[in-house]
Amino acid sequence: MATAHIESNIEDIAPIVLMPGDPLRAKYIADHFLENVKQVNKVRNMFGYTGTYKGKKVTVFASGMGIPSIGIYSYELYHFYNVEKIIRIGTCGSFDPDVKLLDVILSTGAHCKTYFHTLLDGGEGDFIESSNDLNHRIMETAQKENISLKAGKTITSDVFDVYCDDKEKFRSNFPNDKFLSVEMEAFGLFYIAKKCNKEAACLMTVVDSLFDKRSLSSADREQSLNEMITLALDSII
Repeated sequence: MATAHIESNIEDIAPIVLMPGDPLRAKYIADHFLENVKQVNKVRNMFGYTGTYKGKKVTVFASGMGIPSIGIYSYELYHFYNVEKIIRIGTCGSFDPDVKLLDVILSTGAHCKTYFHTLLDGGEGDFIESSNDLNHRIMETAQKENISLKAGKTITSDVFDVYCDDKEKFRSNFPNDKFLSVEMEAFGLFYIAKKCNKEAACLMTVVDSLFDKRSLSSADREQSLNEMITLALDSII
């Protein structure tokens, strides 16, 4: 079996998937966290790997950046490959002064100004929630493993907000709610999951903040991302 973007056989894909944006991060996870690894996709260099984690079959599949890209890959995985659960794992920024660099954020839902869902199937509304059951499992796992986790709403943007000329004007396009994170994919994943009657969650590590201009070292980033990856794997199995 193959789709326009995935060359895998149906048996090559596990029903539970971790989805980083970066194909090389997918390879990193496969190399450092999984056993018995097999590469299951390299079409367009959007790498996918299937292996075992604590004896459980898991697939790690890159999404690329932005709603259109994650929309394609999550739809094909849910619809054609019988995937049941996807956790997006990635990085994000924040406009909230209570959120610090390297905090781990769980998205409870995403707000986005987009025509993605309207063009796809006539969908309406700017906000969509993630999976309550999957979120609950992630929060329970974080508590057991003594991992600090902040949960809250996400802004999903069609632009990389760091490059916006006016950050305040960017923020004013969204409701005056408390948003813990800003990124570019969660809304698309949550919408596709709802459309396919499947589960989706989003874990992110904060690497940019309007209130903290420190430059993070590669070692700091790797350690924090490893904590988030472990949390996602332990939760999804």
